[in-house]
Order: sequence, then structure tokens, then C-alpha cells
Amino acid sequence: MPTLGDAILSRYPRFSLYNSPYPAHDRGCAVDLYPDRDDDLAPSPVAGTVLDIQERRVPEQAYAEATDTVLLVAVDGEATPGLSLDGNEYDEEWVARILHVDPAVAPGDRVEPGEPLGRLVRSGFFAPWVANHVHLELRHRGADLLRARGSPRLALADEVGIEPVTWNGHGTVVEAGETYVRLDRPAHPGDGWAALASDEGRPLDGGLRHYTGGGRFGSNAPAAGGPDDPVTLLGQRVGIARDRDVRWADVAVRLDGEPVTGLSLFVGREELGAKVVARGHDHAIGDEVRVDVVPTDDAVRLG
Repeated sequence: MPTLGDAILSRYPRFSLYNSPYPAHDRGCAVDLYPDRDDDLAPSPVAGTVLDIQERRVPEQAYAEATDTVLLVAVDGEATPGLSLDGNEYDEEWVARILHVDPAVAPGDRVEPGEPLGRLVRSGFFAPWVANHVHLELRHRGADLLRARGSPRLALADEVGIEPVTWNGHGTVVEAGETYVRLDRPAHPGDGWAALASDEGRPLDGGLRHYTGGGRFGSNAPAAGGPDDPVTLLGQRVGIARDRDVRWADVAVRLDGEPVTGLSLFVGREELGAKVVARGHDHAIGDEVRVDVVPTDDAVRLG
């Protein structure tokens, strides 16, 4: 199982293994790496040699570009700090599948960690509230490198401790887009990686409830848990966990009592704050709001 360490992840202020409907995220087999908000360049997560670049048409969206690329890089594990590539049963080199980049590199080029691969692409695969990011999967070279599924699960190294941060559902709007608001709470503890915690004290990841499933982390690695291990948030049962994976229950997220699309959960190094996906909201920066979760027979399902 490929393992990501802090030397890879710390180049990016945020990351998520589950907050996407893209098939590779179903069981945390891919990671989305979010660069600084003010930078439109895509820093490479790995060292290696570019093998191929395949352009793909994507769903048409008014806010997105018409094409995306699959950038394939033969990984130089020894030159990629923070990456462990154990568990390759085929004894073949590993290839990084990198998406959402308009590449400034070409096949045969050598890339280094942190070196810009090109410009970040606003892909038609994104929902409108999703920020630009680098999508990374790792796959052995003998596999089908262009197929959407087929990458192994990604693990986090022991050094990547994610602090669980509790929240009572209250906050002040500090950012307001057309389809979302971001709150000032829960506040980042100030050092290291952190994520919104379930009521059981486990860091959560994913799109609640607009995507089918999400994840929860243990202290460092995928956590042991039975198929009937409940996950609760804000006093409401929101899902069932099996190991690191969570399948969301039929619940609705509400903003000031009104149903919204959901909560966008991630792991942050510099900032946290709940991101509420609320299309057509009328909230402004400075508004005091309350989020809660309730059972529903009409759960939002986007993927």
C-alpha cells in the first residue's frame, strides 16, 4: 500500500482522500492536494519522469474548462521524500496519475517534488464549490493507467497525525461564494494537521451527505472498526464505519434550519472552519449561523 508522509502533504495547506464523487476516492485510493489559494500553479507531489499526457473531454460546465488531462509520471521513490511504495506485487515501477493540470511539461521531462507541473485546471468534473487542486493516484506500471478505477488505497504515515477538532455547529461566515459559505469555526488548533471530529472524537473527511461515502481517521493509520460501528456528528448518527471508510446515512445538513447540500470535510494544516455547501444561500460575511444534522427521507445524493 503506498503511504504518504508529511514531506509530500505539507507542500499543500489542505488535502482530502474522500471529498469527491470521482471513483478513485470511493475508498481513499486518491488524494486531492489543495495548493495555496492565491497560486494557480500545480506543484508536483512526486519526483520522476513524465511518461505520457492524455487529454480528456469533461462534462460541460459554465465555470469550467472543456478538457482535463491525465498526466502520467514514472515515480522516482528515492527522490520523493515522504513516499513509501511498499506492496507492489508485480515488482514494477510505480506511476503517478495526476489530474486537473494544464501541463507545462512533456513526455521525457524530469520533474521534482514541488516543481510546477503547469497551471491548475478548473475541471468540469468539479462541483462549483470545489477549489482547484491536484489529484494524485499511484498505480503500478503494468496496470491500465488510463482507467478511472484500479489504484490501491493510500495510507498516511504515522508522522501525519490528524488532530480531531470538536464543534457545536455555530460559527460566523468568513467567506461566501455563490454555492457555499465558510465559517470561522471549528478553529484550527494552530499546529499540524487537523479535521472536524465526529462525536466519537475521530477526524472526518468527505462530502456529508452529498457524496455516498466518506472517511474517518484514527490517530494515524486506517482505523479498526466493525461494520456496525456508528459515526455521529452534532448529536446525530450520520453514518456507519468499516475500517477507515464511512457510508453516510440518510441525513440532511441544515443551515439556520434550512436544508442545504452538505458539509465539505477535509484535513487542514493552516486553517479549518466548516465549509457548508449551500446553493442559492443569502448569507453574507459576518453573519452568525448555526449548522445541524437531522434524519431525512430525501437525502441529497450527488455521487
